[in-house]
Formats: sequence, C-alpha cells, structure tokens
Amino acid sequence: MDKGISFFNFSIAKITPKDELSLDSTRIRMLYYGLLMAIYVLAVLQVNIYYQQLVKLAVTNAIILGGAIILFKWLTYRANWKAITHLLLITGTLLNLADVFIVLQKVDKVTVGVILMVMAFSFYMLGKKNGFLYSFLNIVPIVLFAVLQNYYTYNIGIVAEHPGTSTLIIGLVSCFSIIALIHSHFYSSYLSTNNLLKENYEQQKALNEKYKLAIEKAEKSFEEKAEFLSTMSHEIRTPLNAVIGMSNLLIMGGPRPDQKENLEVLKFSASNLLSIVNDVLDFNKIESGKQVFENVKINLGELMQNICAGQIISAQEKGLHFSLEVDEVLSQKEVFAEPTRITQVVFNLISNAIKFTHQGNIQVRVSCLEQKTSLLTVNFAVKDTGIGIEQDKLKLIFEPFTQESLSTTRQYGGTGLGLAIVKRLLESQGLRIQVASKPGAGSEFSFNMEFTVATEVQNAAAEIQADAIQVITAARENNLNALKVLIAEDNPVNVMLMKKLLSKWKIVPTIAENGERAVELMHYGEFDIVLMDLQMPLMNGFDAAVEIRKMHDPKKANVPIIALTASALFDIKEKVYASGMNEYVSKPFKPSELLEKMQILTAAVA
Repeated sequence: MDKGISFFNFSIAKITPKDELSLDSTRIRMLYYGLLMAIYVLAVLQVNIYYQQLVKLAVTNAIILGGAIILFKWLTYRANWKAITHLLLITGTLLNLADVFIVLQKVDKVTVGVILMVMAFSFYMLGKKNGFLYSFLNIVPIVLFAVLQNYYTYNIGIVAEHPGTSTLIIGLVSCFSIIALIHSHFYSSYLSTNNLLKENYEQQKALNEKYKLAIEKAEKSFEEKAEFLSTMSHEIRTPLNAVIGMSNLLIMGGPRPDQKENLEVLKFSASNLLSIVNDVLDFNKIESGKQVFENVKINLGELMQNICAGQIISAQEKGLHFSLEVDEVLSQKEVFAEPTRITQVVFNLISNAIKFTHQGNIQVRVSCLEQKTSLLTVNFAVKDTGIGIEQDKLKLIFEPFTQESLSTTRQYGGTGLGLAIVKRLLESQGLRIQVASKPGAGSEFSFNMEFTVATEVQNAAAEIQADAIQVITAARENNLNALKVLIAEDNPVNVMLMKKLLSKWKIVPTIAENGERAVELMHYGEFDIVLMDLQMPLMNGFDAAVEIRKMHDPKKANVPIIALTASALFDIKEKVYASGMNEYVSKPFKPSELLEKMQILTAAVA
C-alpha cells in the first residue's frame, strides 16, 4: 500500500495491497464499492425524503450521507479500513435505533433490512467476535422495542414520521442490494482463494513427487558410492596388506640396520596410505549414520597410554617434547566407554598437533572435572606449540577435505578429514569440540565426556574372566604348531604372506583357493580354525561359512571361523556374524591382533 497517497486520490488501486487475493484486499474493495453504493442510494433517498417533507428523517439521512462521504474520502486517503468499518457500523447502529425509537417509532421492513446488512457486513469485515457484538447491539434493542410496543403504548412526546411507499421501496432495494454485494464480493474472493489453493496443492503434489524421486535417486547414489568405496577399499587394501605384511615379516627376520631402516620407511609409507583410505571410509560411514558404538569396560589411564605410545615416538622423531597427564582418580577406576571412538578422536587430535608443530611440545591431559557415585565427567585436552590457526578459520578446519589454507595442504599434506571426523564423532554422541588457538603460538583442542563407573562386582567378574583367558592362552601359546589351520584365500600374494606369517608361529596351514574348496576340505579334513577371505570366486566367504555351519559333525559345524577381508561395507560385521563366523579382522591387520583372536577362539573350544 502506498503511504504517499494524495488527498485527492479516489482510485482503489493505490489503497489495495499488492496481494490481491489477501483477505485485507478483499475487505478494502468491499468497503470501497459498498460506500460508493451507499452514497448513491442515500443521495436518492435524500431527494425522495425532501419532497415528502419528512424533516427528522431527512436530517438523519443527511447525517448518514455526510458520514459516508467522509469515510469514503478517509478510505481513499489512508485506507484505514478497520477504523472506518467500526465507525460505519457504530454510526449505522445508532441511526437505525434512532429511526426506530424516535423518527419512525416502529419496526418496519427497512429496519429489518438494515439489521441484516449490519450483521453480514460486521462478520465479513471484522470477524466472528465483532460480528456477534454488532449483531447483538442491533437485534436486542429492536426486539425489546417490539415487545414493549406490543404490550404498552409507546409515547415519547415526539410526532412520528411516516415515509411514503417509494421511500420504503428504495430503502429495501438498497439494503438487499448491499447485502447481495457483500455476499457476492466475498464469495468471489472465496472462489479465487480456493482455486489458488487448488493450484498450490497440485504444484505441491508435483514437487513432492519430484522430491520423492530426488530422495530415491540420492539413496541409490549413496548405495552406489558405498559400493564403489567398498570395492576401491578392497582393491587398495589387498596390495597394502601384502606390502605391510611383508614389511613386518622382513623386520621380524632380523635384517641389517640399513635394511631395517628401508623397511621401516616402506612400512611407514604404506601405513600412511592406509590411514588416508581409512579416513575417507570412516568419514563416509559417519556421514551415513552407520557407525556403531560399543559400551565396554576400560581403564582410561591404560587406554591413553596405548593411544599415546606410538605418538610419542612420532613426536620424538621431530624433536618435540611429548607429555601425557592423566588424573590419578581416573587411573584407579574402570569405566564403561567406547574405546574405539575415543581412540579415533584423541589419535586424530594428537596426530594433527604433531603434524603442525615444528618445535616445542605436545601436551595431552585427561582431567576429572566432576566425580559422583557412579558418574565421572572427564575433560580430554590436546595442546601444542605449533603454527596455530587464524580466528576466522576456526570453523573452516572442521569441514571435510578442508585445511586452513591451500599452502597448509601443500606443506603438510593429509586429506583434511581428521578434524571433520573428530567433530562428527563427538556430535553423534551429543558432545562438542572446543578449540582455542593463536597464530604462531599453538592450539588447544578439548572436549568433555561423561562415563559410568564400573562397580566392584563387575570388576571382580571381569578379572576372573580375564585370568581364565590368560591361563588358557598361555597354555595354547606353547602348542601353536599343533593347530590345524585352513586358509580360504584366492589372492596368491596374500596366500604367500599368510604362509610366511604362520610359519613364524610354527603353523603349516592348508590352503583353499575359494569358498567351495574350503567347504570340500572341511568335509574330509580336521581343522581347529578357519581363516576365511570374503570375496572369492565360485563361492564367497559368507556362503562358505553358512555351508560349514550346516555340517552334521558338531565339531566341524562349530569350528571357529575368522573373517579376513579388505572390504569396507558399513554392515560388514553384521554380515560376518549373520553368516555364522566368530570374528572379524580387517586387512591389513597386525599379526599380534590375528594371533590373539586365534588363541582366544581355539582356547574356547579346547
């Protein structure tokens, strides 16, 4: 609506809102045309009444006519339709009552028409509440007057005027014409709004269909991406398994110092490549919401020692001083936690600190902020004296595949996924990462985590179980060469690697080149454990495990099976356990990890 409207404006276009289908716009148009019609009708009535010499009625009509003209001008100048409507209804109500009680001293057909007009106008223009109010003010006094007149003689000392038939006809026609105008105007508005809603519904329906197709396409794309990443992971991890595995074997073989140095470089480079692959896969898994959280009993002091053990060496190689501080109370208690995720978060923070620090120190602190009966609130903090981060870049560093600047990426390398993984892992547990940094002075990353303290009863039970496993494991370590191991593996390099690795433990394995051959060997041979690759020709590892579990011989059907795979599908563990396999080891694996799981599983069935 234009606020700079001229006083001499008479156009409705300048006082109507731009949205012509709005209710306010409809009301303004109704008021505009209603006042025009009222002015015309009142002018005709004025002439008619004047010739009949009805003085009081002429004065009343003249007042109404003058008021209608003033209100029309006010509407076209300021368009304050609410105030104008109230004034119009108040004036009409008072003058209608004045006609009944003073001028006409009776209720005639025009009076009824005016009441109907006021009712329709008040409801449409001002809503239900005001509609009832003005209807009450018009109906109740008139009804009371009719009752009073019926039972008593009404006499106020003023001579009543009796307009002619022509005046009554003009009044009736005017009232019903305005009522018809009100209804038709708002009905047209209702139809326009209804048609618009119908069009919007059809458009929304079409958009929903497009949205549904977009979601299906996105889901299909995500599945394809996950499958692609799994395939690429398998293809990359398989040769990496051989590189890292052979490096471990050669280092274990007592090489010359110069050879050992070369092997360490080879192993370090392969491990770095594996770390990059793992970062991409971990981030994809977190983004999809497929990460799984465990809740096992741990000692935070021991966990931090294990996390920092390898990092201390990396820091010392750069000439950095590395310190780890864990509150004594945390070292003395065991808590239920997710050690894998804590390790991921803390390891990434420490790796970043070492990467971006040239000189000085790395401080890792684990502090108990609050201690209750069964709950501990713990703060993890990693502080460095590295290059620091600009304040306007603090949010940027947590974005995937992003580092502070292009020069940082070129100088320090990496995928830019470490902090993104940290942030998302913490957020998925309802936690938040805090960062304080100053360029050239270093950075400090910290977060708080709440843990449930393990009870003494739980600790005692766990210690008994651990002691039992330790006794059984120790007994089996001296008899590894007696283990009959079946390896199902189709990759010749991996076969050679597994043979060399097991030979270190005095084990001579039997090799099956695919799942079908593994099932056949199980039928005719006796084995203590099966190391099962998952992706093989003829029959994959899942199907082979299912067939083994169906065997009639209980000993063969319950043989321990460890899945060995370079696959990275999100639900790989669920598939492994669903097929009946006992454990899962991801390639490339640590020899000690595989040995430990073999010992535990064979000890359990001994």
